[in-house]
Amino acid sequence: MLRKIVVMVFVFACFILQSSVFGNLAFNGIIPNLMIILTSSFGFMRGEEEGMIIGFICGLLCDVFFGSILGFYALIYMYIGFLNGKFSMIFYPEDIKLPLALIIVSDISYGVICYCLMFLLRGRFNFPYYFTGVILPESLYTILVTMFLYPLILKVNQLLETKEKRSAQKFV
Repeated sequence: MLRKIVVMVFVFACFILQSSVFGNLAFNGIIPNLMIILTSSFGFMRGEEEGMIIGFICGLLCDVFFGSILGFYALIYMYIGFLNGKFSMIFYPEDIKLPLALIIVSDISYGVICYCLMFLLRGRFNFPYYFTGVILPESLYTILVTMFLYPLILKVNQLLETKEKRSAQKFV
């Protein structure tokens, strides 16, 4: 129960930060995608199922507040959480290279999918401009913020796992 409360606090805090604080810290209209950081992090830390659930919740928040189609972002984030959960077997907390690589690949994939489904199908074929003007800067900004946010997520996850192990030993 504690884990669910803490995860929901993280989701709402990241959503509020992304939509308010980082909106004011935008560089050329580009803000970091904290929801990708959160979805990817919990996906490879906790596995496919939890990555999908957190991705769905993050995406649903984005759909409700920013989307024009309900479920569009929820589906994208859910798949991102699921695919990052596939890497939970090779995840080591002390190694930051895998999380950084997965987060940058997730963010670039998110940008390309959004471009294909929102712009390419409408006949806007200027992908090089969108890639260099939106996707890459957002990915770089997201990775910069990941350097500060990821250690906090990792530490909280480790504390929760320790607490869960202690409470599980009480029942044995």
